Amino acid sequence: MKKHIPFAIAYDFDGTLAPGNMQERDFIPAIGMNKKRFWDEVKNDSKKHEADNILIYMHLMLKKAEAQSVQVRKKDFEEFGKDLPFFEGVLPYEDKFKKQKGWFDRINEYGKHSNVAVDHFIISSGIREMVTGTKISKKFKAIFASSFCYDHHGVAKWPALALNYTSKTQFLFRINKGCLNVYEHKDINRYVPDKDRAVPFKNIIYIGDGETDIPCFRLVKDRGGNSVAVYKPHTPKAKTKSEEMFNDGRVNFIAPADFRDGTLLDRIVKSLIDKIQHDAEIYSLAKQLHR
Repeated sequence: MKKHIPFAIAYDFDGTLAPGNMQERDFIPAIGMNKKRFWDEVKNDSKKHEADNILIYMHLMLKKAEAQSVQVRKKDFEEFGKDLPFFEGVLPYEDKFKKQKGWFDRINEYGKHSNVAVDHFIISSGIREMVTGTKISKKFKAIFASSFCYDHHGVAKWPALALNYTSKTQFLFRINKGCLNVYEHKDINRYVPDKDRAVPFKNIIYIGDGETDIPCFRLVKDRGGNSVAVYKPHTPKAKTKSEEMFNDGRVNFIAPADFRDGTLLDRIVKSLIDKIQHDAEIYSLAKQLHR
């Protein structure tokens, strides 16, 4: 088998790759609020207007930023994402033996040795511009996340894209079909036989952490791929939610959000890469027998 096997790992962002919500570290303090007040206001406004809470939180960000004279240009959002923290192992780190590469480079290298071409994607309800400002933004083939429209001064004025728990599933189909431009609708709705799709669902892993990921978890799992629910390590009761999703059949695996080499999550993903490689080899041998 000379041709690399396509393989995709799609990640939620908040609570999956990074602890907490991305707005909470620098943006919410900058607009003079704490996270509880901000999210309580989002909840109340969503109920008041019978509105989608993603659109409401994006509107509230702009409203509060204007009131506090906080700049909301694309580069400002990227600056808010620049220092976002990540779970252990996402970035390069040093263990007691040697300096280790970050998660994405290590998984890519492992896939390459198994003839598997790994691509990474973000599917998040968070702010795309904040994600593009992070240290890991260039590791992704595409970042699908909520984003803003900007006026001729470069100032955010209106939501361009809002991803909630169900609309996130659209982007799994985009990965599956190879239609990565969010404004493109003709090809994404065109019928394509499974064998001709860019990344078969069985070659997709979705990694998330919470209830908003459940539709994505189920879609990938039900179509033959694998879903992994992660939880914050060393945190009392954090595992309970993931265990419930596993017991309800919504995910294939659960693991702490520890991305270091040799951890449970690391072994799960590498084993799935091995399985994809072995399945492809068996399929190739079976085809030869029927010639």
